[in-house]
Amino acid sequence: MRAVVTSNLPSRDFGATEAFYARLGFETRFRNEGWMILGFGDTQVEFFPHPGLDPRESWFSACLRCDDLEALHARFSQAGLPVDATSVPRLTGIFKLENAPRIFALVDEDGSLWRVMDETEARG
Repeated sequence: MRAVVTSNLPSRDFGATEAFYARLGFETRFRNEGWMILGFGDTQVEFFPHPGLDPRESWFSACLRCDDLEALHARFSQAGLPVDATSVPRLTGIFKLENAPRIFALVDEDGSLWRVMDETEARG
């Protein structure tokens, strides 16, 4: 049996969210007025409308595990996002916390935090 779980993140404006994620290499797989699905390869994320969201107060997040962290970071870096610790949106460099796999973080325009982890290290 194959089972898939996808993250559901807020979007203040589907058009702006769609354009932001297109810069990262995502394609639109479904969109209507109440739901949007974006993805690349086997990766998929779903969005729901949340027009009143304050991006600086957002607590929404997703975790993406990949087997080539450097390649995905390079891909996302091409979007030219700010790298400072307070910008929304922003992209961090790759770093490693104690007892954790290597990781980088992406914050989208709606303040949702993506933790992008090295799956090869997470598996042990």
